[in-house]
Amino acid sequence: MDFSVAVPVAHHPAAVQDAFLDRDFLAVTGTLPKIGGAEVLELSRDSTAARLRVRYRFTAPLNRAVTRVIDPAKLTWVDVATFDLVAMRSEHVLEPDNYADRLEASYTSTIAADGAGTLWTVAGSLVVHAALVGGKVAGVIVDGLKEHAVAQGAALDEWLRRGS
Repeated sequence: MDFSVAVPVAHHPAAVQDAFLDRDFLAVTGTLPKIGGAEVLELSRDSTAARLRVRYRFTAPLNRAVTRVIDPAKLTWVDVATFDLVAMRSEHVLEPDNYADRLEASYTSTIAADGAGTLWTVAGSLVVHAALVGGKVAGVIVDGLKEHAVAQGAALDEWLRRGS
């Protein structure tokens, strides 16, 4: 299932990119609805590139049809990201801690100037390999990812406004 979400952020693109690589802001993202955790496993950065590995867990409610195939407690993954700091673009692969044979996902994140602020766009693909319910599970996860991105944009604006 392909997905895309564009989130306006009221702050300058450089500040947005720096926040996405800030351990304190990443901790804030772990408290948002639908997706929790945000355990930073690796963060390295130089003047042009960065690498980030963060473990997340899916916290949105799942219906019974989904939980027959997926144990919600095992729906965790590591978001492995490489950032091109000059292009303000990052490539992400989600590596499931469990169900690696059932879940494939990757996405690209771009940050672009939009008036006085930023437009943060996330676009990718998620596939759940599960007979009969794979599409339904993918839809629930994608909806959660989109809602999380919107909540993350709002949290980012608040965090940058406070000067954190």
